[in-house]
Amino acid sequence: MKFLFDLFPIILFFVAFKLGDIYTATIVAMVATIGQILWVYYRHRKIDAMQWVSLVMIVVFGSLTIFLHDKTFIQLKPTALYWLFSGALFISAQFFQKNWIQVLMGKQVTLKAGSAHSVWHRLNMAWAIFFLIMGALNLYIAFEYSEETWVNFKLFGSTGLLLAFVILQGVWLSKHMEHPSE
Repeated sequence: MKFLFDLFPIILFFVAFKLGDIYTATIVAMVATIGQILWVYYRHRKIDAMQWVSLVMIVVFGSLTIFLHDKTFIQLKPTALYWLFSGALFISAQFFQKNWIQVLMGKQVTLKAGSAHSVWHRLNMAWAIFFLIMGALNLYIAFEYSEETWVNFKLFGSTGLLLAFVILQGVWLSKHMEHPSE
Protein backbone atom coordinates (compact mmCIF):
# COMPACT_ATOMS: atom_id res chain seq x y z
CA MET A 1 0.00 0.00 0.00
CA LYS A 2 2.85 2.36 0.83
CA PHE A 3 4.27 1.75 -2.65
CA LEU A 4 1.03 2.95 -4.25
CA PHE A 5 0.91 5.92 -1.90
CA ASP A 6 4.46 6.83 -2.94
CA LEU A 7 3.42 6.61 -6.61
CA PHE A 8 0.53 9.03 -6.08
CA PRO A 9 2.37 12.21 -7.25
CA ILE A 10 3.82 10.38 -10.28
CA ILE A 11 0.40 9.08 -11.29
CA LEU A 12 -1.09 12.55 -10.94
CA PHE A 13 1.85 13.98 -12.92
CA PHE A 14 1.12 11.47 -15.69
CA VAL A 15 -2.63 12.24 -15.77
CA ALA A 16 -2.06 16.00 -15.68
CA PHE A 17 0.43 15.70 -18.55
CA LYS A 18 -2.06 13.72 -20.63
CA LEU A 19 -4.78 16.30 -19.94
CA GLY A 20 -2.55 19.37 -20.16
CA ASP A 21 1.18 19.82 -20.62
CA ILE A 22 4.49 19.35 -18.83
CA TYR A 23 4.10 22.60 -16.89
CA THR A 24 0.62 21.73 -15.62
CA ALA A 25 1.89 18.27 -14.71
CA THR A 26 4.82 19.79 -12.82
CA ILE A 27 2.53 22.01 -10.74
CA VAL A 28 0.25 19.06 -10.03
CA ALA A 29 3.22 16.92 -8.93
CA MET A 30 4.46 19.69 -6.64
CA VAL A 31 1.05 20.15 -5.02
CA ALA A 32 0.52 16.39 -4.74
CA THR A 33 3.90 15.90 -3.08
CA ILE A 34 3.28 18.72 -0.61
CA GLY A 35 -0.16 17.25 0.11
CA GLN A 36 1.34 13.81 0.54
CA ILE A 37 3.91 15.10 3.05
CA LEU A 38 1.23 16.97 4.99
CA TRP A 39 -0.91 13.82 5.09
CA VAL A 40 2.00 11.68 6.31
CA TYR A 41 2.80 14.25 9.01
CA TYR A 42 -0.86 14.43 10.06
CA ARG A 43 -1.11 10.62 10.31
CA HIS A 44 2.29 9.77 11.81
CA ARG A 45 3.77 13.04 13.12
CA LYS A 46 7.00 12.07 11.38
CA ILE A 47 8.46 12.54 7.90
CA ASP A 48 11.19 10.17 6.67
CA ALA A 49 14.44 11.68 5.40
CA MET A 50 13.80 10.29 1.89
CA GLN A 51 10.41 12.02 1.82
CA TRP A 52 12.03 15.34 2.82
CA VAL A 53 14.64 14.96 0.10
CA SER A 54 12.00 14.13 -2.48
CA LEU A 55 9.89 17.12 -1.39
CA VAL A 56 12.82 19.55 -1.60
CA MET A 57 13.82 18.23 -5.01
CA ILE A 58 10.33 18.44 -6.53
CA VAL A 59 9.90 21.96 -5.16
CA VAL A 60 13.32 23.14 -6.41
CA PHE A 61 13.29 21.43 -9.81
CA GLY A 62 9.58 22.05 -10.28
CA SER A 63 9.90 25.74 -9.44
CA LEU A 64 12.79 26.13 -11.87
CA THR A 65 10.71 24.40 -14.55
CA ILE A 66 7.74 26.70 -13.98
CA PHE A 67 9.55 30.01 -13.47
CA LEU A 68 12.06 29.51 -16.30
CA HIS A 69 9.50 27.72 -18.48
CA ASP A 70 12.07 25.02 -19.19
CA LYS A 71 11.08 21.35 -18.96
CA THR A 72 14.74 20.33 -18.64
CA PHE A 73 14.69 20.90 -14.89
CA ILE A 74 11.80 18.55 -14.17
CA GLN A 75 13.38 16.00 -16.49
CA LEU A 76 16.63 16.22 -14.52
CA LYS A 77 14.90 15.74 -11.15
CA PRO A 78 14.67 11.91 -11.27
CA THR A 79 18.34 11.65 -12.22
CA ALA A 80 19.36 14.00 -9.41
CA LEU A 81 17.30 11.98 -6.93
CA TYR A 82 18.59 8.62 -8.17
CA TRP A 83 22.20 9.80 -8.13
CA LEU A 84 21.78 11.31 -4.68
CA PHE A 85 20.53 7.93 -3.40
CA SER A 86 23.32 6.10 -5.23
CA GLY A 87 25.96 8.39 -3.82
CA ALA A 88 24.54 8.21 -0.30
CA LEU A 89 24.51 4.40 -0.36
CA PHE A 90 28.01 4.14 -1.78
CA ILE A 91 29.68 6.86 0.31
CA SER A 92 28.07 5.85 3.59
CA ALA A 93 29.15 2.22 3.09
CA GLN A 94 32.66 2.91 1.83
CA PHE A 95 33.69 5.76 4.08
CA PHE A 96 31.45 5.59 7.16
CA GLN A 97 30.77 1.84 7.46
CA LYS A 98 27.03 2.58 7.42
CA ASN A 99 24.91 0.24 5.31
CA TRP A 100 21.57 1.97 4.70
CA ILE A 101 19.99 -1.06 3.04
CA GLN A 102 20.75 -3.11 6.15
CA VAL A 103 19.36 -0.33 8.34
CA LEU A 104 16.14 -0.21 6.28
CA MET A 105 15.65 -3.97 5.88
CA GLY A 106 17.60 -5.52 8.76
CA LYS A 107 14.63 -5.86 11.12
CA GLN A 108 12.52 -7.69 8.52
CA VAL A 109 15.26 -9.93 7.09
CA THR A 110 17.45 -12.33 9.06
CA LEU A 111 20.46 -13.52 7.11
CA LYS A 112 22.60 -16.60 7.72
CA ALA A 113 25.22 -15.72 10.29
CA GLY A 114 28.33 -16.58 8.28
CA SER A 115 27.54 -14.48 5.25
CA ALA A 116 25.38 -11.65 6.59
CA HIS A 117 28.00 -8.89 6.33
CA SER A 118 29.00 -9.67 2.76
CA VAL A 119 25.38 -10.14 1.65
CA TRP A 120 24.35 -6.77 3.10
CA HIS A 121 27.39 -5.16 1.47
CA ARG A 122 26.60 -6.67 -1.95
CA LEU A 123 22.94 -5.70 -1.64
CA ASN A 124 23.86 -2.13 -0.72
CA MET A 125 26.21 -1.92 -3.71
CA ALA A 126 23.55 -3.43 -5.98
CA TRP A 127 21.13 -0.68 -4.97
CA ALA A 128 23.80 1.99 -5.45
CA ILE A 129 24.53 0.67 -8.95
CA PHE A 130 20.81 0.33 -9.73
CA PHE A 131 20.19 3.98 -8.83
CA LEU A 132 23.25 5.06 -10.82
CA ILE A 133 21.95 3.23 -13.90
CA MET A 134 18.41 4.53 -13.39
CA GLY A 135 19.73 8.09 -13.33
CA ALA A 136 21.67 7.56 -16.56
CA LEU A 137 18.67 5.85 -18.17
CA ASN A 138 16.44 8.78 -17.21
CA LEU A 139 18.86 11.20 -18.90
CA TYR A 140 18.99 9.04 -22.00
CA ILE A 141 15.19 8.82 -22.29
CA ALA A 142 14.69 12.52 -21.46
CA PHE A 143 17.12 13.82 -24.05
CA GLU A 144 16.95 11.22 -26.82
CA TYR A 145 13.19 10.68 -26.99
CA SER A 146 10.05 12.78 -27.02
CA GLU A 147 8.61 14.46 -23.97
CA GLU A 148 5.67 12.04 -24.04
CA THR A 149 7.99 9.03 -24.13
CA TRP A 150 9.85 10.41 -21.11
CA VAL A 151 6.60 10.92 -19.18
CA ASN A 152 5.48 7.37 -20.01
CA PHE A 153 8.89 6.04 -18.96
CA LYS A 154 8.71 8.02 -15.71
CA LEU A 155 5.55 6.18 -14.67
CA PHE A 156 5.72 2.81 -16.39
CA GLY A 157 9.38 2.22 -17.23
CA SER A 158 11.03 3.34 -14.01
CA THR A 159 8.31 1.77 -11.86
CA GLY A 160 8.54 -1.48 -13.81
CA LEU A 161 12.32 -1.57 -13.52
CA LEU A 162 12.11 -0.88 -9.79
CA LEU A 163 9.59 -3.70 -9.30
CA ALA A 164 11.71 -6.10 -11.36
CA PHE A 165 14.80 -5.16 -9.35
CA VAL A 166 12.97 -5.66 -6.04
CA ILE A 167 11.72 -9.08 -7.17
CA LEU A 168 15.20 -10.15 -8.31
CA GLN A 169 16.62 -8.85 -5.04
CA GLY A 170 14.04 -10.88 -3.11
CA VAL A 171 14.88 -14.06 -5.00
CA TRP A 172 18.62 -13.54 -4.48
CA LEU A 173 18.16 -12.56 -0.83
CA SER A 174 16.01 -15.61 -0.07
CA LYS A 175 19.04 -17.83 -0.77
CA HIS A 176 20.91 -16.10 2.05
CA MET A 177 18.12 -15.88 4.62
CA GLU A 178 17.72 -17.82 7.84
CA HIS A 179 14.65 -20.01 7.51
CA PRO A 180 13.02 -21.10 10.76
CA SER A 181 13.00 -24.87 11.29
CA GLU A 182 9.67 -26.49 10.82
